[in-house]
Amino acid sequence: MGSHYEIDNLDKRILHALADNARIAYAELAKKFLVSAGTIHVRIEKMKLAGIIEKTKVVLNEKALGYHVCCFIGINLKNAKDYPATIKKLEKLEEVVEAYYTTGNYSIFIKLMTRSIEHLQMTLINKVQAIDEIQSTETLISLHNPIKRDVLP
Repeated sequence: MGSHYEIDNLDKRILHALADNARIAYAELAKKFLVSAGTIHVRIEKMKLAGIIEKTKVVLNEKALGYHVCCFIGINLKNAKDYPATIKKLEKLEEVVEAYYTTGNYSIFIKLMTRSIEHLQMTLINKVQAIDEIQSTETLISLHNPIKRDVLP
């Protein structure tokens, strides 16, 4: 991460616009915010250097790609020292799209996307629960995702 950078109202407006459409032209942002395209470019580059903007990405529609089941799995490890090895093994599973090292009831909390309940069952049995370092799991199936957004300033 780069140096500390204090964002102002223009930066916030730029970030909101980029979050809405990361492909928006600098000239269009400049016109919208009544500044030069050079100003927009400099601001975005400074926010990149400061680590505020990390990358531009395409957001994929999971359902359109055939992934209809979203679930969360709480994982209890046999030993706390098993965390690094478990994460390495989970990283290799294409169904695991997020992982968190947590406090509370679970050591690790993961998000899985599968094509069906059958695919989920096979992933649990043959992949997740087959990891030696895992003592137990609890699966929560998501019925709906009514809020899905990025953090904005």
